Amino acid sequence: MKNTALLVVDVQTALMNFHPYKETEFLAKLRALIKTARQNGMEVIYVRHDGGADSPLAFGTEGWQIYSEVAPVEGESIFDKTFSSSFRNTGLKDYLDNSGITDFILVGMQTDYCIDTSCRVGFEYGYNITIPAGATSTFDNSLATAEKLIEYFEKQLWDKRFAAVLPFEEVLAKITEI
Repeated sequence: MKNTALLVVDVQTALMNFHPYKETEFLAKLRALIKTARQNGMEVIYVRHDGGADSPLAFGTEGWQIYSEVAPVEGESIFDKTFSSSFRNTGLKDYLDNSGITDFILVGMQTDYCIDTSCRVGFEYGYNITIPAGATSTFDNSLATAEKLIEYFEKQLWDKRFAAVLPFEEVLAKITEI
């Protein structure tokens, strides 16, 4: 997994306070991925959403902060966004390209919004994307449960089309092979 980074998207205090699907397992997977990436010299990059003045994710508020259990350490990059895409007007693409990063492991929130958009845009830009199963989360909506949404995106939409959706343990093991 040379030239690979771990991209942690929108795991912010306000979203975590709403208790996403399988919150405990989701956070455990993120902590394990982040720890393993750091231990093996893989860059961990964060993306944070600004939802606007009236949003729980308003810039500078407590809810906007990256959730403390998965927060960056000194020196790790944070890209702020105002769109569902991690790439639009953020400088992330230039950063990845200038750093020689051709692949990334995509994790975070919300499966059906910012993760999906970031996956597809990253694919269009030519990045090789891996999504560890169960390392994205979301909430129930009026049309589907979070469980069904995650299953749909992981099994029906992303895998072998826009990304490789792999078992969590396999991705964790690949990080140590750098």
